[in-house]
Amino acid sequence: MKSYDISVVIPVLNEQKIINETIESLLAGGFAGRSEIIVVDADPEGTTLRVIRHDEVLKTVSGQGRGKQMNKGALLASGDIVLFLHADTEIPPDGLARICSVMRCKQYVGGSFDLGIRSRKLRFRLIERVASLRSRMTRVPYGDQAIFLRREYFLRIGGFLELPILEDVELMRRIRRLGGNICILEERVRTSARRWEHEGALYCTVRNWTLVGLYLLGVSPDRLARYYSEHARTGKG
Repeated sequence: MKSYDISVVIPVLNEQKIINETIESLLAGGFAGRSEIIVVDADPEGTTLRVIRHDEVLKTVSGQGRGKQMNKGALLASGDIVLFLHADTEIPPDGLARICSVMRCKQYVGGSFDLGIRSRKLRFRLIERVASLRSRMTRVPYGDQAIFLRREYFLRIGGFLELPILEDVELMRRIRRLGGNICILEERVRTSARRWEHEGALYCTVRNWTLVGLYLLGVSPDRLARYYSEHARTGKG
């Protein structure tokens, strides 16, 4: 049975409080294959990198923007598969093994997990269900679902466009246009509820849908990034 090496790329900016927890959850998974963790800090001072306790983690800085950070991490990666993981998201304990299992099927160029939110509030179960239905209907999972891709394929199609926002949506739509098949695993990640808690679950969800809808209608990512920044600061619009 073929085994794959996996490189986990984590883009960060001011994530000093949670980065070690994220790394430790990956290390605790007991993955039998070879894996590496690459943390890419958008702060030129490497503020998040300085608090990392694990010497085996590869640490580097890049310009700001998740797309730019993740591209740099993928270029440094040595694995057959690259998993792009948000700093506030944990994959299931057997997540790396599940990725390997899926990628043994040559029809897939990559995939993601289902969305799970770390909160017991019922409103988040509804958000999870809607996100699951949306990603399966559109075949466009978002970055907080932990997207993974064959590294060779990712580099061949040009990686992430270095957009100020929605770089994950653009990449997955491009893969779909190119005829690439992805697998959305039933297992859920556990992502922080902090964004929804801070801004309000309904407001945050509708705002994000609006951003994606406007992008699909042709509104430029630069304009959408300004809109996102303004509304994220005010919280409730």
